[in-house]
Amino acid sequence: MLLLIHLLLLSMLFTFSSAELSPEPGICYGQLGNDLPPPQKSLELIKTLKAKRVKIYDTSPQILQALRNTNIEVTIMVPNQLISNIARDQTFSNQWIQNNVAPFYPNTLIRYILVGNEVISTTNNQTWSNLVPAMRNIEHSLGIVGIHNIKIGTSHAMDILQTSFPPSKGEFRNDISDQVLKPMLEFLSKSESFFFFDVYPFFAWASDPKNINLDYALFKSKYIRFTDPGTGLVYTNLFDQMIDSVYFAMNRLGYPNVPIFIAETGWPNSGDGNQIGANIKNAATYNRNFIKRVTKKPAIGTPLRPGVVLQSFLFSLFNENQKLGLGTERHFGLFYPNGKKIYNINLSGKKSKHKKSRVPKNNSRRKRWCVVARGANVTLVAKALSYACSQGNGTCDLIQPGKKCYRPNSVLWDASYAFSSYWAQFKKTGGTCYFNGLATQTSKDPSDGSCEFQAVTI
Repeated sequence: MLLLIHLLLLSMLFTFSSAELSPEPGICYGQLGNDLPPPQKSLELIKTLKAKRVKIYDTSPQILQALRNTNIEVTIMVPNQLISNIARDQTFSNQWIQNNVAPFYPNTLIRYILVGNEVISTTNNQTWSNLVPAMRNIEHSLGIVGIHNIKIGTSHAMDILQTSFPPSKGEFRNDISDQVLKPMLEFLSKSESFFFFDVYPFFAWASDPKNINLDYALFKSKYIRFTDPGTGLVYTNLFDQMIDSVYFAMNRLGYPNVPIFIAETGWPNSGDGNQIGANIKNAATYNRNFIKRVTKKPAIGTPLRPGVVLQSFLFSLFNENQKLGLGTERHFGLFYPNGKKIYNINLSGKKSKHKKSRVPKNNSRRKRWCVVARGANVTLVAKALSYACSQGNGTCDLIQPGKKCYRPNSVLWDASYAFSSYWAQFKKTGGTCYFNGLATQTSKDPSDGSCEFQAVTI
């Protein structure tokens, strides 16, 4: 294993040139709010952060127009629901580029096109199989209009990993490893693009705060060290562990030289009353320490890939009041929608004066269950139920005929049981209570009689 690491490091020495990469994080500009300022005002706020790049989750012509002639690099996104059409129809792909890229480029400095957002986590396996073909078609469409310096990628969440701890055991899920991720890594390698990945130490820590030290998650730990028993590599923070587990997973598929681009990272500034650690003080600490780390010269990298510049986006520009899920989902912003900074921060890595943040008061923990959302389409719920049960670990054993949780002809009951079981088992590795919007969290125990639903303590 140590010899493998040495060879990997040597190969990467010639693959990446730190001088060509900008270490300052960009900012994610989400728009899921009904009280957000218009693009031109938002652009003024982006400039106060000293941001050199911005990521949007669509191709809003108003935002792309506002970003013209600003020298801010832009990442745009193909909506998840268009991926299959683009994969199957080159003409459709060509038209998408003609409508959404050609009118703005190059005056708007579009540098990356992400084909979907966390596609593996939020769509069905039919879309998964269309993901790489869609990426290829978008690249071909760019060539048709004479654009050759926009890179293609797609963003992933942590639940694409089957194993993430220790980092040297990092491995992609069996159901996507060879069928989806291996051809994707081949495409990214040949096109010299990046593996875009969303990294949230907050969620990993919040799922197991008894065993994961908060300072270790916030880049504050001075004395805590974790030594990977498989490699001897020493880790001083949770972020590095998460990144290296992905590197090791890519190594296992034979693609050690595809660089990672942090598509999202951050820490919530607030949340529901029982979501411990979600507060302004911790958000300011994590984000400031993250910026300080990735902008340090010479670059720090990670234990497996020391000295490699990690390009990144911080999430997010605003608190977004229309995002679904728990309270934290609506509280990752650096700004309130009225334009006021939630805490003092800039993305340049240069020191600035910081006011002391308020002391966190949310230290309680409660049980949560994952159940079918009210009004969910029963046909889609049935498909999500099938997915949850296919993940193994006895997820649906107790709802089989003859078992204590069996209810005949009750898709919604079965799905609620399966969703809770899935979330309880896979949350630590990135599993979510979402299921493409079909599931929701509840503090009310849905158990019935001798049938107990599995819960997550948060």
